[in-house]
Amino acid sequence: MLGHLTSITSARCVRDFCAALSQTKRFISFRPDESLRRFITQNTETVGEQSLTPEIKLRLFTPNCRFWREKPELWPFADPYWAIYWPGGQALSRYDVKDPLSHLLRFLLDNPGVCQGKKVLDLGSGCGASAIAAKLSGAAHVVANDIDTVAAVVTHINSELNGLEPPICVTENMIDSEPEDFDLILLGDMFYDEVLATTLHSWLDRCIKAHNTEVLIGDPGRAQLEGHDIRRHLNQRAKFELPASVREENYGLTCCSVWSYHPEL
Repeated sequence: MLGHLTSITSARCVRDFCAALSQTKRFISFRPDESLRRFITQNTETVGEQSLTPEIKLRLFTPNCRFWREKPELWPFADPYWAIYWPGGQALSRYDVKDPLSHLLRFLLDNPGVCQGKKVLDLGSGCGASAIAAKLSGAAHVVANDIDTVAAVVTHINSELNGLEPPICVTENMIDSEPEDFDLILLGDMFYDEVLATTLHSWLDRCIKAHNTEVLIGDPGRAQLEGHDIRRHLNQRAKFELPASVREENYGLTCCSVWSYHPEL
């Protein structure tokens, strides 16, 4: 299953994002179905220590879980991208400047200006780590957006693991929708396909022009980002070396960067 997730072509992902545009917006603000919660907890493991954010606990696939190497067709839901803590999401959640004296990386919580008091959207939220980091950092309002309804349930579970009230979870595709007045949009590992990258480029421009929204992108240097026109509009804000376990899960990628997006550049 893990190999299936890390090597799967992105065509289905883009198709699902586009198809979801016609759906009614669904907010997961209630306690998710207990049978689904039970299934998730039985087939994931609480981890965090081997990531860039050991402060955050998450339920993910590990080698101890049945579906780590199980046949993909046995998984009863959509592809569980939420079950992997992707490197871009880790970098965003870890993001902060280096202290000029100690050169130690600090958690986002130590730089409250990034999120404190702001309306934050975690786009393509997956396991919800960046939304959780935003809430820990004092954001006034956090929305986690993922078209997989199971990811919304997992975000609830992971928020509770970290002693937090879950963010608002939206399972309609917000890409290409009318821009809302978010102060900050976080995108981790969203530039895995050229078509999606082009759509994101256009939509993010609209969000910034409409509401002066700040945009932060976490990406380990995938070709779909590095070779796209949007790359000319990115300023590197931070770069992180990935832990050994994360490198193994992502075909040897060694680093991941956080970029700020400035269309006027």
